Amino acid sequence: MSDKKPTIQHTHDNDLTHSMVHYLLAIHKLKEAKGYARVTDIAHEMGLTKGSVSTALTNLKKRELVLEDESKFLSLSPTGHEAVHGILSSRTLLYYFLKDIIGVDEEVAHKDSCLMEHLMSSETREKFFNFMKNLTTEDFKKTPYSTSFDFTQFEHQHDFEEIQKGDTYLKTE
Repeated sequence: MSDKKPTIQHTHDNDLTHSMVHYLLAIHKLKEAKGYARVTDIAHEMGLTKGSVSTALTNLKKRELVLEDESKFLSLSPTGHEAVHGILSSRTLLYYFLKDIIGVDEEVAHKDSCLMEHLMSSETREKFFNFMKNLTTEDFKKTPYSTSFDFTQFEHQHDFEEIQKGDTYLKTE
């Protein structure tokens, strides 16, 4: 048996910055809403110039997170799509934890969850989901913790992650 500890990879080890995340989320949101995403659409969505967007997208394409077809339509690669769903899952978990469990103002919870979303490892996200689910089940209703989101509707964190859409939180009803 090896005494060597396993390497823990966090998102920051992949150099996925807050800015990069917003580009990925914009592409994801546009593809869901319109069925396509172009540089112009992303620039409009984010309030940036087409030049700034093009520069950022070059980096995301090099990292194989974004694909561009011959008609200049953009989409997320399978790796980019997976990253977006993980980020959205982290954001949702953090938002409801901050707002409902520790009582942070809704606007602060929104801003803070957005800032932290890309920093969480997949291991932490899975454990955090299980924690939130357990915390809000009937067995734990005796505790002072509750949330407006029903985590019990998901059997596993992966199921929760798969249904993340757009760049907003899952609705409570």
